[in-house]
Amino acid sequence: MRRLIIGTRGSKLALWQAEWVASELRRLNPDLQVELERIKTTGDKILDVPLAKIGGKGLFVKEIEEALLREEVDIAVHSMKDVPTVLPEGLGIVAVCRRESPRDVFVSRRGPEGPLYRGLMSLPEGARVGTSSLRRLCQVRHLRGDLDVVPLRGNLDTRLRKLDEGQFDAIIVAEAGMKRLGLTDRITQVLGAETLLPAIGQGAIGIEARVDREEVVSLIQELDHPETRVCVDAERSFLKRLEGGCQVPIAAYARMVNGKVEIEALVGDLEGRRLIRGKRVAVPERAEEEAVHLAEELLQRGAREILEEVYGRQG
Repeated sequence: MRRLIIGTRGSKLALWQAEWVASELRRLNPDLQVELERIKTTGDKILDVPLAKIGGKGLFVKEIEEALLREEVDIAVHSMKDVPTVLPEGLGIVAVCRRESPRDVFVSRRGPEGPLYRGLMSLPEGARVGTSSLRRLCQVRHLRGDLDVVPLRGNLDTRLRKLDEGQFDAIIVAEAGMKRLGLTDRITQVLGAETLLPAIGQGAIGIEARVDREEVVSLIQELDHPETRVCVDAERSFLKRLEGGCQVPIAAYARMVNGKVEIEALVGDLEGRRLIRGKRVAVPERAEEEAVHLAEELLQRGAREILEEVYGRQG
């Protein structure tokens, strides 16, 4: 194979991820010609409505997957947190690359002498916090019910601009994106999993391809990182069992600790009043199965009622 076309969104972060994959493929295959094809997705076109109201997951991948199926592109590079748990017939995630930080970060509005607030817990009552996900919104409201937490869409540059314009006192975004775009100097506080449990797949890059294209699949599998793959697959199994999307605050984070996979997860309501949280430990071979058991445990402990309430409200 001499030429490979990567399908990607056109945002700065998506292009960084696609360029990184391209550079890795060129490094491993010096004769390979790699090109990028920018594709505008539904999620990129509708920026004034919260994701939950326009369908949630799949909004950032659908058009790229259609291009894959038509063989207009050879592979697609995604943020794994954007990828639905059920893929179109004939497509598969053939590689999950080594994970960058899965954590969220707090970014404070700045004054003449630097950040105005040291962290989430130092914000004054009524402070306005912007975030793009219900998962963050729910957990921040649970920790600080006195804050005004509101939806904030757009790429990282847009969010930081709105913060700097004074529309928000602080925003919460993914650390991985800030690192990849060289914006770590803007991070005020890193929020660990004990404070904000990460999104499923956060920080991981996934590469999707047609499973019947064996030459492409074997080429891409060189970029698969087994430890990341095991952890992300476990998180996605948890989400799949809940049949959840962007409309419900759901979080899961799996990591390898002493050869075992630790899986933490939660389901919350939109107001942040109820958080159903749990944890399981499994050997890597049983991680997905254990993640499903964890989902079932949370459903029995109250998550089912939360899911029914949220989806009932939308219906």
